Amino acid sequence: MKKVAVVGSGFIGRAWAIVFARGGQEVHLWDREEGAGGAAVGFIQDVLGDLERNDLLNGNAPDDILARLHVQDDLAAALSGAVHIQENTPEVLDIKRTVLAELDRMADGQAVIASSTSALLPSALAEGMKGRHRIVVAHPINPPYLVPAVEVVPSPWTSEDVLERTRAFLAECGQSPIVMRKEHDGFIMNRMQGALLEEAFRLVAEGYASIEDVDIGIREGLALRWSFMGPFETIDLNAPGGVADYAARYQGIYERIHPQMHHRVDWTGEVMQTVEADRRKALPEGELEERQKWRDRRLMALAAHKRQADEALGK
Repeated sequence: MKKVAVVGSGFIGRAWAIVFARGGQEVHLWDREEGAGGAAVGFIQDVLGDLERNDLLNGNAPDDILARLHVQDDLAAALSGAVHIQENTPEVLDIKRTVLAELDRMADGQAVIASSTSALLPSALAEGMKGRHRIVVAHPINPPYLVPAVEVVPSPWTSEDVLERTRAFLAECGQSPIVMRKEHDGFIMNRMQGALLEEAFRLVAEGYASIEDVDIGIREGLALRWSFMGPFETIDLNAPGGVADYAARYQGIYERIHPQMHHRVDWTGEVMQTVEADRRKALPEGELEERQKWRDRRLMALAAHKRQADEALGK
């Protein structure tokens, strides 16, 4: 059992706490906001039953998970002896740099300091810091206890040892690390998601499809394969001779389409009136929270199915 410090116990921090505790680690939560740590434990307690029913606690009982959670009022106590520190403060560069500098000053010298940032480059976070070699981005998809992919992104100064230790630790906790070779704006997952969203907004804004038709195309089409295969494996299996055969057969289609994608529509412009109206017709604003819980239960069921399928059919 290793000690992990979770700094910032809100939306992302509490989710990381589940990941680490389920992975057998001792988790110490700290937050500047009074009562935030206790609220995080309350949320975790509420969700553990659903996770257990879907066999997503790795053989642990809910009480085992709760016993590994410790709320700390003192940051120094949370950091003392921690081998991995997961920072989850607001997505504001000045705030994160201030917090990371404080962690670098107070944490044990060998501790890895990982930021959950979804958009800030690690070089911007670590520049000028004494311990910049041990600062790395570990960006999850929310909630990470249901979606295992985590982007591990180095700054130019991150040591290879820290990169490998972060990868190995996250894998030990049951996650699927994506180790980037160097930093890039948007990392990998937001760049891929952004490309799809840009086209989705264009199709709706220019009158080619409704938002529901676009959603059907993903939900009942592409995502069924993508839930267990990536795009390269998908095309490798979609032509008799594999990936090279696919490129030879179909590159022309995408070459023709590509110039049509060289413009973008403003997501917050006129198209949002259509998107917002259609989404609120399908789901009133007051039902968003309940639908989020439904989403998480569906993710639990999918995660349980994927685990069973991996065991029965292989990865």
